[in-house]
Amino acid sequence: MGGKSDEAAAGPRAMAKHAAAPPRARRRLFGSPIRRRILAVNLIALLTLFGGVFYLDDYESRLVESELNALASQGEIVAVALGEAAVPEDEADYHIAFDAEPVRQIFKRVTASTRTRLRLFAVSGELLVDSRVARGSAPVRAESLPAPRFSMPLVDPLVRAYDWVVDWVPRRHDLPPYEEGVTQRAEDYAEVERALAGETAQALRGDGRRGMILSVGVPVQNYRKVVGAVMVSSADDAIGGALRTVREDILKVFAIALGITVLLSTYLARTIARPLARLADAAERVRFGLGRRHEVPEFRTRRRDEIGNLAGALRDMTDALWARMGAIERFAADVAHELKNPLSSLRSAVETAARVTDPEQQKRLMAIILDDVARLDRLIGDISDASRLDAELSRAESGPVDVRQMLATLVGVYNETRAAGPRLAFDVEGRSEIVVPGIEDRLGQVFRNLIDNAVSFGPPGGTIRLGARVVDGEVEIAVDDDGPGIPEANLESIFRRFYSERPAGEKFGTHSGLGLSISKQIVEAHGGTIVAQNRRGPDGEIAGARFLVRLPP
Repeated sequence: MGGKSDEAAAGPRAMAKHAAAPPRARRRLFGSPIRRRILAVNLIALLTLFGGVFYLDDYESRLVESELNALASQGEIVAVALGEAAVPEDEADYHIAFDAEPVRQIFKRVTASTRTRLRLFAVSGELLVDSRVARGSAPVRAESLPAPRFSMPLVDPLVRAYDWVVDWVPRRHDLPPYEEGVTQRAEDYAEVERALAGETAQALRGDGRRGMILSVGVPVQNYRKVVGAVMVSSADDAIGGALRTVREDILKVFAIALGITVLLSTYLARTIARPLARLADAAERVRFGLGRRHEVPEFRTRRRDEIGNLAGALRDMTDALWARMGAIERFAADVAHELKNPLSSLRSAVETAARVTDPEQQKRLMAIILDDVARLDRLIGDISDASRLDAELSRAESGPVDVRQMLATLVGVYNETRAAGPRLAFDVEGRSEIVVPGIEDRLGQVFRNLIDNAVSFGPPGGTIRLGARVVDGEVEIAVDDDGPGIPEANLESIFRRFYSERPAGEKFGTHSGLGLSISKQIVEAHGGTIVAQNRRGPDGEIAGARFLVRLPP
């Protein structure tokens, strides 16, 4: 019991807290999911394109091929010079020898302007001269030192990151390693062996640091006889530098494109996320009753896009919501007012009947009580129908309605079931169908209400005429009677809820005053209009009332 009472006590407090809760705080732009998604989509495409900068295989292959061709050309020039400088040692055997000093001079001049390495191998496979070994027997190599590099605190971290990424990219793992022994021979290098066989050959090897060693073997000939081989080799410093230059250029373009992409993405997110956030805040303010129509921002006139359309739709929806709420409030007030009259009369009659002893007076009071109960029953029935009407019209599916057939059926049923009272006549132009889209039961209710209203005002021997025709593309239905007509001041007010202007002699409380109001609501829900007029005769006097209903085809 205690738990239940606590829950019951907590329930209203929770509901009150929820009802009084302020609207949710607007998300900051930097936390907007839309902004993150827009930025992510744009950056993914840009980063995917940027990723290709590390896979310049085709460009690198062309650079390698160009470098090998350059080495081959250089080797052929050197080979021609060495062939001319060769000295025959034995004219009988035509044995050719090379003087080491002139060869070194040639190598020195050739390598002075390049970073290549030249080696000369004899036919026997012995290494004769190496451009990186100084004169003398000791194998001392002459290596050029790299240019001094200055420290740049802001750029160095970026360079190191770039080098790390480039080193991380897979690159030519299948190259054989470059190995150089203390004593080099021709059989250590396949391209030199092929050169000694009279063929220019090329080779690529890895240097152990994810770099490459490019080498070319060129035969040295004297009178078309191979007398040695020149090996021209070079590291891929030039290729790496060229690739680095290309990548740096692409990085610059990428940085500019990245900045533009971020700015445009931020601008696009602001133009989407911020208006949506404002609309969400406005919707929550309306939800919690903190504002009305003016709280929804006006974007329709400033923005010719979907967000402007959404803002306009929200404003229209808010207007319709508040209009419906106002109608519900007025309807509740009208219902309360209309129910008070029969309830007051019923209460007075019951209290009086309890004190009266005269049988005749009691009989009259019981008749009043029965009339009030019947009046309440009619009121409650009509009120219930009116309250369900709006929801039913919004849920029901419309279909084609043959107005000509429907009116003919109503007229036939009335004339057959009612012997007394006015007669109904139906006049339609042409014999073709007159079809409108709508809910057949509700449209039938409209015309039954109009017929009942005309019957109540028409003389017993009169005629009620129904007509249907097409005017200006719309279907017009007219219901005419021969009654006293409608006061000119009440031609519009008769469609108000609970308005009742009944003919003289009619018993009070027979009608609830909701018939014409319900009819107008149904017609307007179908996109049509309903008006009341007075028919006049040749002398200008009122000859009866006319109700005109227009429905779109």
